Amino acid sequence: MLMSVDDDALLRVLGDPLRARIVRLLADEALCVCHLVEETGARQTNVSNHLRVLRRAGLVETEPCGRFTYYRLRPEPLRALAAGLGELAATAEEARAQTRKRPCP
Repeated sequence: MLMSVDDDALLRVLGDPLRARIVRLLADEALCVCHLVEETGARQTNVSNHLRVLRRAGLVETEPCGRFTYYRLRPEPLRALAAGLGELAATAEEARAQTRKRPCP
């Protein structure tokens, strides 16, 4: 199966530059909002809003730690997206090798 509707939604979520930066930062380690504010230079409310979007998309999970909440990147949705993109690339390679094109009316 090629890219799904879920993959399209995930690409839209990752298409925001600040969310993409947050995802890259969380790939290395679990961080709290204060760390992400420091690393990105964005306002706390902006970072929190982006984390909410990432959480709803299933890309991050939370871990309470005292009065702080740490955010951790979930690799599974990224692997699924990567697989869909890989299938899309394979289909494009096949079409290119066959010089497949739709005739004009």
